[in-house]
Amino acid sequence: MKSLYEHLPPVEIAGRKVVGRVLFGLLVLISALVGATAGLLLVYTTDLPQVDALEAYRPSSITELYDDHGRVIGSFALQRRVVAGYDDFPPVLRDALVSIEDKDFYRHSGINFWRIIGAAYRDIESGGKVQGASTLTMQLARNLFLSPDRSFHRKVQETMLAIQIERRFTKPQIFTLYANQIFLGHGVYGFEAASEFYFSKPAKKLTLEEAALLAGVPKGPGIYSPIYHPDRAQKRRNLVINAMLEDGKITAAQAADARSAPLILHLAHDSNSLAPYFGEEIRRYLEGKYGSDQVHEGGLRVYTSLDVDLQRAANQAVLDGLAAYERRHGWKAHLENVRVQGLTIEKYSHPDWDDEPEVNGYVHAVVTSSGTGIATLKFGRYAAALTQADAAWTQQKLQNILKTGDLCYVKIVSLAPNGAARVSLEQDSGAQGALVAIDHTTGGIKAMVGGRDFNTSKFDRATQALRQVGSSFKPYVYTTVIDQGASPDDTILDEPVSFETASGPYSPHNYDEKFEGIISLRRALAQSRNIPALKLASKVGIKTVIDYAGRFGITAKLPPYLPVALGSAEITLMEQTAAYSVFPNDGVRVAPHYITRVTDYDGRVLEENFPEVRDAISTRTARIMTAMLREVVLHGTGVAAAKLAFPVAGKTGTTNDFTDAWFVGFSPTMSCGVWVGYDEKKSLGAKETGAHAALPIWMSFMNVAMSGKEPGDFQPPPSTAHAAEKLDTPDTAPATEEAH
Repeated sequence: MKSLYEHLPPVEIAGRKVVGRVLFGLLVLISALVGATAGLLLVYTTDLPQVDALEAYRPSSITELYDDHGRVIGSFALQRRVVAGYDDFPPVLRDALVSIEDKDFYRHSGINFWRIIGAAYRDIESGGKVQGASTLTMQLARNLFLSPDRSFHRKVQETMLAIQIERRFTKPQIFTLYANQIFLGHGVYGFEAASEFYFSKPAKKLTLEEAALLAGVPKGPGIYSPIYHPDRAQKRRNLVINAMLEDGKITAAQAADARSAPLILHLAHDSNSLAPYFGEEIRRYLEGKYGSDQVHEGGLRVYTSLDVDLQRAANQAVLDGLAAYERRHGWKAHLENVRVQGLTIEKYSHPDWDDEPEVNGYVHAVVTSSGTGIATLKFGRYAAALTQADAAWTQQKLQNILKTGDLCYVKIVSLAPNGAARVSLEQDSGAQGALVAIDHTTGGIKAMVGGRDFNTSKFDRATQALRQVGSSFKPYVYTTVIDQGASPDDTILDEPVSFETASGPYSPHNYDEKFEGIISLRRALAQSRNIPALKLASKVGIKTVIDYAGRFGITAKLPPYLPVALGSAEITLMEQTAAYSVFPNDGVRVAPHYITRVTDYDGRVLEENFPEVRDAISTRTARIMTAMLREVVLHGTGVAAAKLAFPVAGKTGTTNDFTDAWFVGFSPTMSCGVWVGYDEKKSLGAKETGAHAALPIWMSFMNVAMSGKEPGDFQPPPSTAHAAEKLDTPDTAPATEEAH
């Protein structure tokens, strides 16, 4: 058989052989490249996440706490995110984001080849990886499934995932996933949460310049933070506006107006700052029941008993009351100095400054300069000046008590938009206060303050601190006696007495070191006389009194010693306040509670709490005791509260050396307890009784709590079944109070 090349000239035959070999070589090379590429893709995609999971994907969402009117009072989250739908993101925000991040988002299939080629060329030209070519879909794939490193391996996986996502989901679905997932600085994830954080409004209400500002943040949340770097953020915002103009999304006039608009933020107040001690109690409970992951990532909805308005009133009452106490005892502050700690005034930041300040609030401020008769301060973005007149209550020269770099405590009088503020000089010597308010009918806790400053101390003095209750324990003694048939008009002898105890004779005294002789039980309680209370406790037995306290819900272990009758027992403010609600409730105890309902992310009810009710004492006893505690206010140690425009009753309490000051009382609808003292149980100072230190706080709160509401009235006590000996001593004698 003849060769195919026999008829050809020798030169042409040689050329064709060379071409054939080249073609064969190219085919081999192409096959090798295809095989290598296939192999690489196989390697890079063997562990590639499945995008099918996105169909059921639910991003980590915050657990929110609501008050009894549906207002947000706190949240728990690892990532602060509010999940929103596509229509919740306004067109202006969608246009801004697409214009600056991915102009062809609605046209490409997940990757933009021309953008990748251009970025690669610029990378080679610059000698480094400086150009990004990721589409929104690729960014979504990276954020959801991959690490942030910039390796070739990750880029291939990112591309493959983006293609899969585009095949399985619509553009609106992809945009929604991205807009809910992206990090936007300061612990905020997603544009809905960012809008609420930076502008205190939902994304639907964003203006052009606000939308452009947010759209510019994903490029670098730290670099373009409008809080820390407003100049950079504004330049980035204007770049976004220019991109929107180039894409025809806005007119030249709209662009010009938006670019010239100042950068104005309306930072949302930290909702957790309103009732931090209350929120902490709920967090501990929820984590114990549902687990930390569910609480911080599961998007629970927790409906509580708290009332925002009453909580604000409680916060203000406690802080104002402590400020009044501090001023009564003069200037004794030994202020910290930031410069002594090696910090600079310019860079110093106090935890108080994390939240936007409010008028009438109290914050720590750093002294920026101090001279004769004037000192300048700063707190956050605000600056203020103090004059000698502002420090008059200290009875010292301003320049002697405030030095540059000192950290002082002030009350905010006014705030101006330009950052100017007026403040008054206050003092924080360490004195603490706590307040609890409970609705009688439901047992719902309406307000709770666990201390002066949660940032400084998270120890909850309302629920965790066991403190001696002083004479506020005496109502349990009188309840025991009345429940066993006595009348408030029965009499008892107030005279020197000694009791034999296991440790020897016990000779108590009254607060005023005087004795009134024969007095009624009503007067003995109103005037907080010690001797009558001890005689009554001795007669019925201190163990019986302790048993009665248990009926009221007191769970603290009380030793069976006679001085317990005068309040040597240690009880929490929460228990003591809840116990007092038995009196106006006609003897019924409603257990206090924080939570009314908890639902999951999808709205399913996980738990619902109803009032837990049980009988504690008889209706007769409860009404008589209410009337006797009303006498404490009208003619006894709590007489200052008689000027309130609605009926109240209650009892003061003071312990030895004035270490604890109490007032626990109630109106016909609400019980409230207040405690004032130092954590280390040192003296508050001479004459700092419950009536002097705690009662003003109680009155301030109750005035707000009852404002505009129908006050109601207490149920009248039943008539006594027998005549009692009366005394001519008037019930309007000067009120005194006993420290046991």
